[in-house]
Amino acid sequence: MLKLNFPGYSFRFKSNENKRFIFDEIRKKFMVLTPEEWVRQHVVQYLISEKKYPKSHINVEKQLLLNGTKKRYDVVVYNNNGSIEIIVECKAPSVKITQDTFDQIARYNLVTNASYLMVSNGIQHYFCQLDYSNERYIFLRQLPEYTP
Repeated sequence: MLKLNFPGYSFRFKSNENKRFIFDEIRKKFMVLTPEEWVRQHVVQYLISEKKYPKSHINVEKQLLLNGTKKRYDVVVYNNNGSIEIIVECKAPSVKITQDTFDQIARYNLVTNASYLMVSNGIQHYFCQLDYSNERYIFLRQLPEYTP
């Protein structure tokens, strides 16, 4: 797979019926290794290894209900009180991050009310803090580290 703009992480792989799979530590199972899954697994490792978020605070690819429509977020990170701290939207490296990508994660955030947003295609990463009182994004250089 393509080298991404993350530190080097170790992953477990397997092949079956001409498909490659990567082990997801959060879901505790092998997932088909698509370009988007490659990015998602790097994001999860980044949150665990670099930002020190406990695995128990991370959730991957769960359904949410948005205006009566079922959607799936890529990654969320909960804080100690159970509310959502970070929501992450992952795209394949070939997908350009556009305003539509930010609109998508903003729509998901209407449901999750996260404090921070991360958008990544594995090459480019964008981090935002939400300023709810002034209804704006504050772009950041990186996400904050976990604080117990």
